[in-house]
Amino acid sequence: MLDDLAKGMSAAGHWFHPPEPPDDAHFRLFLFPHAGSGAIIYREWPELLPPSVAPQAVTLPGRHNRREEPPHTDWEPLLDALYDAVLAELDDRPFAFFGHCLGAQLAYRLTVRLESEEERRPALLGTSGWSPVGFFQPTEEQSRMPEPELVSWIEKLGSFPAEIYKDPEMLALVVPALRADLLVAAQYADDGARVSCPLVSYGGNADPLQEAPDAMSHWEERSPRYLGHREFSGGHFYIDRHALAVTSDLAGHLDRLDGQAV
Repeated sequence: MLDDLAKGMSAAGHWFHPPEPPDDAHFRLFLFPHAGSGAIIYREWPELLPPSVAPQAVTLPGRHNRREEPPHTDWEPLLDALYDAVLAELDDRPFAFFGHCLGAQLAYRLTVRLESEEERRPALLGTSGWSPVGFFQPTEEQSRMPEPELVSWIEKLGSFPAEIYKDPEMLALVVPALRADLLVAAQYADDGARVSCPLVSYGGNADPLQEAPDAMSHWEERSPRYLGHREFSGGHFYIDRHALAVTSDLAGHLDRLDGQAV
C-alpha cells in the first residue's frame, strides 16, 4: 500500500513533489519529512493549504521512487546535496521551510547555511517534533540494531501505517532508508547557531522523543523573531491528526509576514 501511494509522489533523481509549483501561488513551502519517509507524509497538505501557498515535499535518495539511489549516511554530504537542490529550485517568489523530526533538523541547518552563505533566506522556518536541546538523538549503534528491535521501536512511535509492520516486503522498503536516516541524525552536533528569519515551532504534548519538558522552549534562543510554540495532543506523529491546524497556522504566519513586507 505504501508503495502504491508513493507512485507519482517523486521521480527518480527528483528531490521535490510536485516538481513544478503552480504559477499562481505566491509562496513556496518546502516540506521535509521524518526519518525513513519521503514526500508521501505530506500528501494531504496541498488540499489543506490555501492556493497562495504551494507546498513541495522532499524525498531523499533511497526511498519511494528514489529507492534505486543509494541513501545518504553522512550528515554533511546530505546537507550539501539538499542545499544545492533547494538553490537550484528557487525562483523569484518568497519561500518557507517546514520540517518534522529529522526534517526539522535539515530545515533548520539549511536555513543556517543559506544565511551564512549570504543566499536568500526563508520567509519563515517551521520546526516540528524536534528541538536542538532536550530531544532524543539516536546513536550509530541504534541505527544498526537488529531488525526486530528496530521495527518494534518504530512501531511504538507510530512512524508508518500499521499494516507495514506485518508486511515483510514493505519493511524491506522502509528499513534501509530508516537506518540511513538514523545514522545521519546520530552525527548531528549542535553549535547553538541562530537564524535571523521568523521561526515557529510545533509539537505533541506526549512525544516520547522529547526528553526534557522544556525542550521546545529552546527554539526561542535560535531566532530574534521567534513566533512561539504550538502544542497539540498526541505523540511524535501528532501531525497526522492535526495537519489542518498546523497548515492553517503556517498559512496564517505567511499571510501576516507578507503583509508586513508590503
